[in-house]
Amino acid sequence: MRPEPVFEAPWHAQLFALTVHLNEAGHFAWPDWAERFGATLKRHGLGRELNGGDDYFMAWLDTLETLLTETGAAEAEALKDMRAAWEAAYLRTPHGAPVTLD
Repeated sequence: MRPEPVFEAPWHAQLFALTVHLNEAGHFAWPDWAERFGATLKRHGLGRELNGGDDYFMAWLDTLETLLTETGAAEAEALKDMRAAWEAAYLRTPHGAPVTLD
Protein backbone atom coordinates (compact mmCIF):
# COMPACT_ATOMS: atom_id res chain seq x y z
CA MET A 1 0.00 0.00 0.00
CA ARG A 2 1.41 3.36 -1.03
CA PRO A 3 1.26 6.18 1.49
CA GLU A 4 -0.90 9.19 0.75
CA PRO A 5 1.10 12.11 -0.67
CA VAL A 6 1.85 14.81 1.86
CA PHE A 7 1.11 17.52 -0.70
CA GLU A 8 -1.90 17.64 -3.00
CA ALA A 9 0.13 18.89 -5.98
CA PRO A 10 3.82 19.00 -6.89
CA TRP A 11 3.87 22.79 -6.90
CA HIS A 12 2.73 22.79 -3.25
CA ALA A 13 5.81 20.75 -2.30
CA GLN A 14 8.08 22.93 -4.44
CA LEU A 15 6.74 26.13 -2.90
CA PHE A 16 7.14 24.71 0.59
CA ALA A 17 10.72 23.59 -0.16
CA LEU A 18 11.59 26.97 -1.68
CA THR A 19 10.28 28.78 1.39
CA VAL A 20 12.26 26.55 3.75
CA HIS A 21 15.39 27.06 1.61
CA LEU A 22 15.00 30.86 1.63
CA ASN A 23 14.57 30.77 5.40
CA GLU A 24 17.62 28.57 5.89
CA ALA A 25 19.62 30.85 3.58
CA GLY A 26 18.83 33.76 5.94
CA HIS A 27 16.42 35.72 3.77
CA PHE A 28 13.88 35.91 6.59
CA ALA A 29 13.25 34.63 10.10
CA TRP A 30 10.68 31.85 10.52
CA PRO A 31 8.71 33.69 13.25
CA ASP A 32 8.28 36.64 10.86
CA TRP A 33 7.16 34.23 8.13
CA ALA A 34 4.66 32.54 10.45
CA GLU A 35 3.17 35.85 11.56
CA ARG A 36 2.80 37.07 7.99
CA PHE A 37 1.38 33.76 6.76
CA GLY A 38 -1.15 33.69 9.59
CA ALA A 39 -2.31 37.19 8.63
CA THR A 40 -2.59 36.15 4.97
CA LEU A 41 -4.60 33.04 5.86
CA LYS A 42 -6.93 35.15 7.94
CA ARG A 43 -7.34 37.65 5.10
CA HIS A 44 -7.88 34.93 2.45
CA GLY A 45 -10.21 32.90 4.65
CA LEU A 46 -12.56 35.63 5.84
CA GLY A 47 -15.34 34.70 3.44
CA ARG A 48 -14.76 30.95 3.36
CA GLU A 49 -12.81 28.16 4.98
CA LEU A 50 -9.49 27.33 3.33
CA ASN A 51 -9.19 23.64 2.47
CA GLY A 52 -5.42 23.10 2.64
CA GLY A 53 -5.15 22.61 -1.12
CA ASP A 54 -4.60 25.17 -3.85
CA ASP A 55 -6.29 27.96 -1.90
CA TYR A 56 -3.97 27.38 1.07
CA PHE A 57 -0.87 27.40 -1.12
CA MET A 58 -2.04 30.43 -3.09
CA ALA A 59 -2.14 32.21 0.29
CA TRP A 60 1.36 30.78 0.96
CA LEU A 61 2.60 32.13 -2.40
CA ASP A 62 1.00 35.51 -1.75
CA THR A 63 2.81 35.69 1.59
CA LEU A 64 6.17 34.67 0.12
CA GLU A 65 5.95 37.13 -2.77
CA THR A 66 4.95 39.97 -0.45
CA LEU A 67 7.72 39.14 2.02
CA LEU A 68 10.36 38.97 -0.71
CA THR A 69 9.33 42.29 -2.25
CA GLU A 70 9.04 44.07 1.11
CA THR A 71 12.51 42.91 2.17
CA GLY A 72 14.04 43.79 -1.21
CA ALA A 73 14.96 40.17 -1.98
CA ALA A 74 12.85 40.30 -5.16
CA GLU A 75 11.38 42.98 -7.38
CA ALA A 76 7.59 43.04 -7.73
CA GLU A 77 7.80 43.44 -11.52
CA ALA A 78 10.15 40.45 -11.84
CA LEU A 79 7.75 38.31 -9.77
CA LYS A 80 4.84 39.43 -11.94
CA ASP A 81 6.76 38.54 -15.11
CA MET A 82 7.77 35.14 -13.72
CA ARG A 83 4.20 34.35 -12.70
CA ALA A 84 2.98 35.28 -16.20
CA ALA A 85 5.66 33.06 -17.79
CA TRP A 86 4.66 30.08 -15.63
CA GLU A 87 0.98 30.64 -16.38
CA ALA A 88 1.67 30.73 -20.12
CA ALA A 89 3.77 27.56 -19.83
CA TYR A 90 1.01 25.83 -17.88
CA LEU A 91 -1.63 26.77 -20.44
CA ARG A 92 0.38 25.42 -23.39
CA THR A 93 1.44 22.16 -21.67
CA PRO A 94 -0.60 19.05 -22.47
CA HIS A 95 -2.43 17.53 -19.51
CA GLY A 96 -0.19 15.22 -17.51
CA ALA A 97 3.05 16.53 -18.98
CA PRO A 98 5.54 18.40 -16.80
CA VAL A 99 5.32 22.19 -17.05
CA THR A 100 8.60 23.82 -18.03
CA LEU A 101 9.71 27.31 -18.95
CA ASP A 102 11.29 27.75 -22.38
